[in-house]
Amino acid sequence: MDVVSSSVWGPEPLPRVAAPLREQVTDRVRAAILDLRLRPGERLIERELTENLGVSRATVREVIRQLAAEGLVTVVPQRGAEVTSLSASDAADIYEMRASLEALAVRRFVQRAGEDQVRALRAAVDEIARSAEAAGDHLAAKDRFYEVLMEGSASGPLQQTLAGLQARVRLLRATSLSAPGRPTQAAQELSAVVDAVEARDAEAAADACVLHIRNAAATATAQLTG
Repeated sequence: MDVVSSSVWGPEPLPRVAAPLREQVTDRVRAAILDLRLRPGERLIERELTENLGVSRATVREVIRQLAAEGLVTVVPQRGAEVTSLSASDAADIYEMRASLEALAVRRFVQRAGEDQVRALRAAVDEIARSAEAAGDHLAAKDRFYEVLMEGSASGPLQQTLAGLQARVRLLRATSLSAPGRPTQAAQELSAVVDAVEARDAEAAADACVLHIRNAAATATAQLTG
């Protein structure tokens, strides 16, 4: 599809609030991509964006550059910007990187997190389970789980490295969670991670984390190749 409908962006105009307008537009376009309202391969036409979002072409170009840097948008010569289409092989590489990095994050969490942070991680996984049962905002619940995990790992290098993958990881997460039954399965897998964390068993927690990521990888790659 070459023309992006205004319904993609929601019914309300962008508010003129304290956050810079460019950040507001970036957040809105990023959300449309991550929520799969803009599909992989869909073109981002500057004229359509300026009309639908009520901003200048200069702002749109800045937003496209930012999202390209995050890996969510690809600029194709002679065609322009489009939502990034991740191949199955790209997805496999990203998931393998996630498995290694997040397993280390879980080990550090077990070693460094306080009891309040462990309780917050359990509360986050409980919210994931509720969102799976009630068809709620599962992506937001998972974001909260990983926020607590990263904070409790107390590792700046890990947080910075994972931040570089975050946008593409979240796009793949949206892809895998769109498979029937996957949200409930993911909630169960993450609950097993927290069980091991509460037992202060770093290796069991890391193993459970890797299993969760590899199951997500299998689901996402099946979606990408289906």
